[in-house]
Amino acid sequence: MLYDRLNSLGINKIIGIESIIVLVAVFLLSVLATRLILPVLRARKLNQPINMYVLEHASKSGTPTMGGLCFILGSLTAMLIWIALEYSGTLGNYSNFENGALIPIALTFCLAVGNGFIGFFDDYKKLVKKQNEGLSEMQKLLLQIVVAAAYLCMMGMTDNLPTALAIPFTNLSLELSYFAYPLYLLVIVGFVNSTNITDGIDGLASSIGVTVGVALLVTAIATASRFTAISAATLIGALLGFLVFNHYPAKVFMGDTGSLYIGALIMGCAISDGMLLGVIIMSFVFILDMLSSLLQRLYYKLSGGKRLFKKAPVHHHFQLLDWSEVKIVLVFTLVSAIFCALGVIGVLI
Repeated sequence: MLYDRLNSLGINKIIGIESIIVLVAVFLLSVLATRLILPVLRARKLNQPINMYVLEHASKSGTPTMGGLCFILGSLTAMLIWIALEYSGTLGNYSNFENGALIPIALTFCLAVGNGFIGFFDDYKKLVKKQNEGLSEMQKLLLQIVVAAAYLCMMGMTDNLPTALAIPFTNLSLELSYFAYPLYLLVIVGFVNSTNITDGIDGLASSIGVTVGVALLVTAIATASRFTAISAATLIGALLGFLVFNHYPAKVFMGDTGSLYIGALIMGCAISDGMLLGVIIMSFVFILDMLSSLLQRLYYKLSGGKRLFKKAPVHHHFQLLDWSEVKIVLVFTLVSAIFCALGVIGVLI
């Protein structure tokens, strides 16, 4: 098998080489899937209904949505090929199937795909109703809770759920025991909605997702966490492939289908590898966008109609300050990269 033949290189280098191969494969498959699916989306006029709350996006009316399907299909195709090679012993070891070592990565992708399905139903309802509201907030929340709870239960039942919360920049950890379940549930649901909220400007969620994916990959390679490295490489390749079509001006939007998938995949990696707080630092920009929306609502109610930001989430605030979409994406991605670096340092220390 490949791992035995390259053993002299060291496990970290082998994981790095394997991850790069997976990344490139997913990138190519995502580009191919988008090229094949995009004409279908256009032909069926599956266009994103524009939110009248954001009048700046009126010109985007008619842009196809549900593009998340493209990079999800590309990712899953690559993963199936990787699993087949792993099963045959070409890459790793067949015993990984016998001892259940692949369970965490399998459940992580189940969590991501489950949230992707929720996003798909939400996008589909928007298209049917021809407005920017699909599932109600309560419907979406309940479905997300069910999927996250199922993931956590399966991780726990298979003894793959870390209950010790590592504290970044220290050698300390906090044992959560059974309190890990409600905490992880809250974080998963909150985070997948933060990536959904961030998907509001051409290329924004994709670009930030790439920075977080790179941080996860670097951390996984440094700690020889092979399956997290593969998951992170899949995320990076998928989003880079999608960015070919999603950069400004976007030819296709990922929709809730893609944004919920991204958030769930990141959280699956964070929880299964026991580095939740570190990934929260890496994901600062995603979380900032979500908090800006929550703070806007709270301030509006408490102040009797006043607004904390010109418009929330905060990336729309900068639009109203006459920042171009390209500038917003570049600045937010740079900020994300800085916090990703801090998160990597915090985890590795």
